[in-house]
Amino acid sequence: MAKEGKKGIVAEFKEFALQGNLFDMATGVLIGGVFKDLVSSFTDNVIMPIISIFTGGLDFSQWKLALPSLFEKIDPETGEKVVPYLNYGNFISSIISFFILAVVIFLMIKGMNSLRAKAKKAKEEEEKKEEAAPPEPSAEEKLLTEIRDLLKKK
Repeated sequence: MAKEGKKGIVAEFKEFALQGNLFDMATGVLIGGVFKDLVSSFTDNVIMPIISIFTGGLDFSQWKLALPSLFEKIDPETGEKVVPYLNYGNFISSIISFFILAVVIFLMIKGMNSLRAKAKKAKEEEEKKEEAAPPEPSAEEKLLTEIRDLLKKK
C-alpha cells in the first residue's frame, strides 16, 4: 500500500511538472525577484531623492538613531568606540518599496481578473447564442420536408 502512495505522489508530481505549473511558478519567482530589484532601485534612486528634497536634503540611508550600549566596544583597527545604530531610514525605504510592489501587484491582479471576467462573459454570450439558435435540421428531416412540400403541391 505504501508503494502505491509513492507511485501516486511521483505520478502527481510528474503531472504537475508536465502541465507547466512548475515552469510557470519558476518563471514567476524569477520575474518577481528581478521586479523586486527594479522597484528597490526605483525607490532608492528616484523616489527617495525626491523625498529628501522635502526633508532638507537628507539621505534616508543616513537616517539612524544611536542606541545606548550596555557594554563599551572598541574597534580594534581604528581604536574608536563602536556605537550600535537603529537604521530606520533604510527601513522607511523598504516600506516604500513594499507599497510600490503591492500597488503594482494589485493592479496586475485587477487587470487579470478583468480580462478573465470579459472572457467568461464572452463565452457565456456565445453559449446563449448557440442555445437560442434552433438546431439545424438533419438531412433526413430536410428530405422529408421536401417530400411533404411536393405532396402539398399535387
